[in-house]
Amino acid sequence: MKNVFLFLTLFVLSGPSMAQQYPAEQDSTQTERLDEVLVKAVRVKDQSPITHSNISKEALAKRNLGQDMPILLNYLPSVVTTSDAGAGVGYTGIRVRGTDATRVNVTINGIPYNDPESQGTFWVNLGDFASSTESLQLQRGVGTSTNGSGAFGASLNVLTDAFSETAFAEISNSFGSYNTRKHTVKTSTGLLNEHFEFSGRFSKIYSDGYVDRAFTDLKSYFLQGVYKDANTLIKALTFGNKEQTYQAWFGLTAEQLEEDRRQNPYTYDNETDNYWQDHYQFHWNEQLDANWSTHIGLNYTRGKGYFEQYKAEETAVDFDNLIQDGSDVIVRRWLDNHFYVANADITYKRPGVEVISGISLSNYIGDHFGEVIWGSDLTPNTRIRDRYYDGDANKNDFSVFSKTNIRVTDKLTGFIDLQGRFVSYKTNGINSDRAAFITDANFEFFNPKIGLTYKPLVNHSFYTSFARANREPNRDDFKAGVTENETLNDIELGWRYRTDGVAVNTNLYYMFYQNQLVLTGALDDVGSPVRATSGKSYRLGLELDADIKLTDAITITTNLALSTNKNKNYRASVDGSLVDLGDTNISFSPGIVFGNTINFVPVKNVQLALLSKYVGEQYMGNVDSPASKLDSYFINDFNLSYRIYPKKMFKSIVLSGLVNNIFNKKYVSNGYYYTYEDTWSNPNEIMTIEGAGYYPQATTNFLIGMTLQF
Repeated sequence: MKNVFLFLTLFVLSGPSMAQQYPAEQDSTQTERLDEVLVKAVRVKDQSPITHSNISKEALAKRNLGQDMPILLNYLPSVVTTSDAGAGVGYTGIRVRGTDATRVNVTINGIPYNDPESQGTFWVNLGDFASSTESLQLQRGVGTSTNGSGAFGASLNVLTDAFSETAFAEISNSFGSYNTRKHTVKTSTGLLNEHFEFSGRFSKIYSDGYVDRAFTDLKSYFLQGVYKDANTLIKALTFGNKEQTYQAWFGLTAEQLEEDRRQNPYTYDNETDNYWQDHYQFHWNEQLDANWSTHIGLNYTRGKGYFEQYKAEETAVDFDNLIQDGSDVIVRRWLDNHFYVANADITYKRPGVEVISGISLSNYIGDHFGEVIWGSDLTPNTRIRDRYYDGDANKNDFSVFSKTNIRVTDKLTGFIDLQGRFVSYKTNGINSDRAAFITDANFEFFNPKIGLTYKPLVNHSFYTSFARANREPNRDDFKAGVTENETLNDIELGWRYRTDGVAVNTNLYYMFYQNQLVLTGALDDVGSPVRATSGKSYRLGLELDADIKLTDAITITTNLALSTNKNKNYRASVDGSLVDLGDTNISFSPGIVFGNTINFVPVKNVQLALLSKYVGEQYMGNVDSPASKLDSYFINDFNLSYRIYPKKMFKSIVLSGLVNNIFNKKYVSNGYYYTYEDTWSNPNEIMTIEGAGYYPQATTNFLIGMTLQF
């Protein structure tokens, strides 16, 4: 790895001299906002050889009536979303190109958001975060180097609210089906003395959920202080959330789904998830001169919470003999963690070349423990809240990168991105199964990316790129005995076309993996997906997205993703024997994903939109079993927005409405599949038993809202 660091250093130092080889070019873009420097190191520009989509604050606001961020991103290319409670509030998930949320790298202002241990993204801890989001960029595939866990299907970077030069206040309220409601208060002082701004948001979201008793109660805040002058932007911000959700992750069997698709098999009235999370960020952006700029970002995240569960007729040894055999018990399983991050990057820019180099360091400290809070038959001397398991974890993540965009000729630009990432993960103690869980693992990764963009004509550009990513196993993988890292090689080839009325992006991708950890379809005892190594596998696909302005009043935004996703020479245990199944479909990877939006502006300040989504059939396991198949579905939503400018009191009044699933489609967007081997019918013959669960999504439902802006 010393050679890697040497190469990175020489590459960074060579950047300015390379720029002198090329004449000055005219920059057609507007002056970069200081706010955007927060995410400059993890984002790419429109003409980069990285496949991506951008989403503005205005686009999010049209449907921001209380549903979680993944649901608001549902109509992006290759995106599939789901909701445990069925109504888009609470535990929601996102998959991109068939890869699950643990492989979608999420950053907020360049700070890693994925949980370092599970590598998952829990949007339930970011209630109403769309109301504090300035913009988003979703990069599909490996993308550019980012901070935190490597992107294995996509990276999503979020830029929070920019400072406001003028003072404002707004109150938003929305109401809808299943007792869903959102209340938001947001305000800003505007720039005081041309340098200082203070702003904040407080929100409360509640929903009973489509599934019976699958309620969600979210309370969140966002506070920010800003100092700026011509060349400096300093931001101190904090945001957080307190959530309580009733469990719906167990899903329904096929029989239960047919009997009553809204039923919930849980009966204990406090089978809930309870978690508090607070983030504190500090950012300093400095424009040193016409060529040099810097950014420093610091973060501390404090998280703490528990999952409460009722268990009947349990075995004493499973609870450290705090109960008698056969006792009923109520437990709380706790997470208590701290997450520290420091990022720094420096940018050199002149006509013909831009070099961004930086480092990221993080430290995660997490405690895992379980408490017995009630038992029908406790052992003598057992006290309420005695722990039946206790373990800790420590993870350190250090990365260094350098990215260069260089104009080779007037029509050809090159992109080189080199990253070294170094991870250590240690655990000690006993896990929830009362088994010793001791890990001491270290990983060193070199992740190169290289690409070219060729622009032969004003309206046409072509790009190609190669990127490699490596990932370490997560906590559950280590518990299952997985110790090897995964490797992904991603080849992208694309074409972009731009005119005043048409924008088209199309790309081919080939992502081939070594030791990919694919979802088996099964869930563990707290509803987390179980993964297993598939050996060699690949994803091959074609993506197309377009914005077409038909008239001044009608525009169409459409996207289509066609793919084949295969495990090569997949082996599985069938009826007690290890069988080579050949090439099988990768779980949760539909071959067709289509999204379309028709926007209609009949009169000024009125917008109507019909949104359509088709997701092809997919398997929940990797053995191509008919029992693991999820049917395709096609749903349509209707969105409207009407802005009024009163002459008195309010700056504006925005009325919004959203009708989801207008054709009342009964569909399932997610589920799980499991197998086990049994000898119940014949002691001398092993049989593989299959089972599946399903998460029903809401039929026709609505949300309406009003925003008053002062």
